[in-house]
Amino acid sequence: MTKAITFLLVDDDEDDAMLFEEVLQECDPEIHFMAASNGKEALDMLTSEGIDLPDLIFLDLNMPRMDGKECLSKMKQHAALAQIPVIIYTTSFHLKDIEETRKLGAIGFITKPSDIQDLQMILGIIVEHFPQNLKLALRALSQIPTHL
Repeated sequence: MTKAITFLLVDDDEDDAMLFEEVLQECDPEIHFMAASNGKEALDMLTSEGIDLPDLIFLDLNMPRMDGKECLSKMKQHAALAQIPVIIYTTSFHLKDIEETRKLGAIGFITKPSDIQDLQMILGIIVEHFPQNLKLALRALSQIPTHL
């Protein structure tokens, strides 16, 4: 029996998290979904005993307690977490944020879409290509003007 794929969303906006989970389950009901409301909660969860680590992390930047950049930096310094791919998933579209998060180890940067159809398309592409062709999926998404 193969281990189910698990995605973690770290986002302080409960509505965004519920919508993300709903759309993800539409794309593939077999994917296990985890959520954390800020970077500190995510790190505490990921470093606790006996947790099955996620296969992919979607990380918001603007959160209370610990923002996404600090969380990403700490994850990439932690041996068990460093290999988990992280995609920034935020309202930001600033080049500075894109450059900083790539330097910190994020493999992609997605600006949160304004409508559900765009979110369905984004998650559909990622799920379809995960894990073998994730970088190809992110390259394809980067060709869409509203997503990097």
